[in-house]
Amino acid sequence: MENIFYVNDPFEFECKKILHVPIHIAYETYGQLNNDKSNAILVCHPLTASACAYSENTDKKGYWDILIGPNKALDTNKYYVISSNVLGSCYGSSGPSSINPETNKPYALDFPFVTIKDMVKAQKLLVEYLGIERLLCVVGGSMGGMQVLEWAKNFPNNINSAIAIATTHRHNAVQIAFNEVARQAVINDPNWNNGNYYSKCFPKYGLAVARMVGHITYLSKDSMEEKFGRNLVNDDIEFNFTVNFQVESYLHYKGKQFTQRFDANSFLYLTKAIDYFDLQEGYPTLEDAFSRCKNVKFLIISFSSDWLYPKEQSQRIVNALELAGVNVSYRNINYNYGHDSFLLEKNEQNFIIGNFLKFV
Repeated sequence: MENIFYVNDPFEFECKKILHVPIHIAYETYGQLNNDKSNAILVCHPLTASACAYSENTDKKGYWDILIGPNKALDTNKYYVISSNVLGSCYGSSGPSSINPETNKPYALDFPFVTIKDMVKAQKLLVEYLGIERLLCVVGGSMGGMQVLEWAKNFPNNINSAIAIATTHRHNAVQIAFNEVARQAVINDPNWNNGNYYSKCFPKYGLAVARMVGHITYLSKDSMEEKFGRNLVNDDIEFNFTVNFQVESYLHYKGKQFTQRFDANSFLYLTKAIDYFDLQEGYPTLEDAFSRCKNVKFLIISFSSDWLYPKEQSQRIVNALELAGVNVSYRNINYNYGHDSFLLEKNEQNFIIGNFLKFV
């Protein structure tokens, strides 16, 4: 069941803008909080997910059902699992599609720029509201992994452990480039209208192309070749610009599907947030950024086929943690489905994460 947490005090964003009207954070919880409030785990979601990380309802799917639930790594019989939707999203938390009570219209681009630090700041307020002083663990993959690292850096005294999966401490030029191409697809859709499309035509074509670009980076070369190869939709090449190959059909389907569930402005905001993320900012080295984390136990997980956030970026985080004298474990899982592996692979992740949490 989704809940809404309201932050009634003015909220200052990292960009220095302040919202004086209440912001709100959508969240869900699973399991029971124990008497001394020592069994709480915060789950941080990837780019376009919602607060629904787990669902027992067969008609509704949580994005991390493979890891959350009875007898799984994040065992709801043992742990109190909290999942919140990030600031800037469109799934119940304050973002550009939210109504500005001062104008009674969507904020659109008047909503402040959001960073990973802002997301974590709001999550910290939510955790305090729930009466939890110290989390047993913070866990997440991809953009969720960035939030995990930000939690450890800024609030090391409020967490026992951190599990960052398929992530990086900052984007390189190629990762930023893919996101910029995707953003330009949205911005150059004739219906985008500088973000003011809410009472008009939705920029669905630009957003669909943006998702198509992104989805390619979520898969692996081998998995795409295995699934599609050069297979045609029909028996013969048609010598036109319609969809001829099965991989084209798949990408068009994924793009259209995405436009039916996500807001174009939120996509712009969140992709910019992960591009701006730099855990080392303000520190001479990455290991210096982890200097306050000596009482936090880390688990870093990467996947062999992930070329969006390759294992070398996870290993860089591990090396920095070791140089900072922090307790860290690292696992690279052989799995063939690219960056999306962290949402699909269940056997090794459940085993590794479950065992890690036993000793936190």
